[in-house]
Amino acid sequence: MDKILIIGGEGYIGNVVAQNLLNEGYAVVSFDNLLFRNNHCVLHKIQNPNYTFIYGDMLDTGHLSSVLNDVDGVILLAGLVGDPITKKYPNESAAINDKGVKKVIDLCVEKNIKQFIFVSTCSNYGLIEDGELAHEEFELNPLSLYAKSKVNAEKHILSLKGKTELNPTILRFATAFGLSPRMRFDLTVSEFTRDLALGNDLLVYDADTWRPYCHVQDFARLIQIVLEAPKEKVAFEVFNAGGDVNNATKQMIVDKILNKLPNGNVKYQEHGSDPRNYRVNFNKVKTVLGFELKYTVQDGIDELVDAMENHIFDQVDENRNFHGNYEINYRISK
Repeated sequence: MDKILIIGGEGYIGNVVAQNLLNEGYAVVSFDNLLFRNNHCVLHKIQNPNYTFIYGDMLDTGHLSSVLNDVDGVILLAGLVGDPITKKYPNESAAINDKGVKKVIDLCVEKNIKQFIFVSTCSNYGLIEDGELAHEEFELNPLSLYAKSKVNAEKHILSLKGKTELNPTILRFATAFGLSPRMRFDLTVSEFTRDLALGNDLLVYDADTWRPYCHVQDFARLIQIVLEAPKEKVAFEVFNAGGDVNNATKQMIVDKILNKLPNGNVKYQEHGSDPRNYRVNFNKVKTVLGFELKYTVQDGIDELVDAMENHIFDQVDENRNFHGNYEINYRISK
């Protein structure tokens, strides 16, 4: 039984990845500092004998080094995720997303970890005005601190080729949606769906901007596919993670939500604070790894509306800061 370390295993995506690997017969070690007070996420897995939770900070290289002694592969999901949170906490972002991630990569090299998956982002493409679909060799144009840190990490990983036993794979994730034990309502599909399901007015900025989207369950399946793929297919390879069907504008997302909630009230405004606008080509991950989506954006909207109608998220409006990457109880000295 392979033992996989997930650094950031209790986050929005990490929870779903961990549960999928447990379901598929892996042993999972989740290393997480519960940055967003997501302690409850441990409970639904802790009875599984193949699951181990270790409270720890990836900046504590001594602690992480000891954890790495007994694992077969590493998935690096941890970090301050998203443009708003990195803007709000620039010192913490630099320490975690830049210096911290580099230290983890170098430690995996030192420990002779054979398989390593780095979760990056399609936000690396930034702004593509002519409608061209960005493939993996497309010029990177990161516009946020978050994306810039991901690009720097990618460069560091790829610079190791021929110098290490590490066999890294870089997955550039689309924008996530879907249900998770550590639910986030600060991402487009879930945020828009929440507001309209609650009967709130929804203000949409720059409705014609494009972005790719992917369900967290599909991300989890893709990570398993990478873990089980032949080394020659995935080592030092970069894959856009998602599917063509889920490239969508904000207007398209709104229209899909209104299919489910036809009485929703939506207002529009131009010139928001987020200039990103890009569509992504997912041909490589499909042809090389045989990966195809199981979930459309409409599926994600439907399941979230159903969950809210069944009182799964009754406190979501009152506890907005809890369900998203808004605030952290963590500080780095300047």
